[in-house]
Amino acid sequence: MDDIKILYEDNHIIVVVKKPNIPSQADKTGDKDMLTILKEYLIQKYHKKGNAYLGLVHRLDRPVGGVMVFAKTSKAAGRLSEQVRDKTMKKEYLAIVDGKFTKKTGVLENYMLKNERTNTSKIVDNTVKNAKYAKLEYEVLGYNPEINLSVIKIKLYTGRHHQIRVQMANIGHSLCGDQKYGTRGRGKQIGLWACTLTFLHPITKEEMSFHSIPDKIGSWKILEGIV
Repeated sequence: MDDIKILYEDNHIIVVVKKPNIPSQADKTGDKDMLTILKEYLIQKYHKKGNAYLGLVHRLDRPVGGVMVFAKTSKAAGRLSEQVRDKTMKKEYLAIVDGKFTKKTGVLENYMLKNERTNTSKIVDNTVKNAKYAKLEYEVLGYNPEINLSVIKIKLYTGRHHQIRVQMANIGHSLCGDQKYGTRGRGKQIGLWACTLTFLHPITKEEMSFHSIPDKIGSWKILEGIV
């Protein structure tokens, strides 16, 4: 099995840390994805014959690392998916962004439209057909004047396509290393990490919260002394 960090596992769910640049599920590149990697792990660990069931209930963009939960039964998948839909599954991210903020906290509310052909999203007026409401809240954790980068924590209230990347770029604070929406020349690894995932266990209903921070190497060295 690939070197995957497992934070928690029982008969119903498995919580892991996805490494950056691994797809959440199979895509047109054919590269190994988290769903396939974890299915192989389950088959090997439990000596299953044939395929193993594993439900994908949420995703992280390919370049983004951090905490993910997968369902090991269809019942668990349905209940976790319901939490995603009704916004009771809570997601927080760490991000490295360009520039210095004038306010320590803020809320961003926009309408976004996805372009399927280019696999990009943009902010549009709320009257545009198929536009979807997007909301996040941010808190500034630190600023490094030498490289003009800030570290922020983001609470995500809606899960729109490339939402954090687009909304932060829209206010002049593009994510470090974002090749699609950011300033080129800041490195190739995007400064975005899914650091906290909180949800109700699909069977016991107990609230569970899992945390992860990236290794403080590369662009993430900026976290030293901050988190």
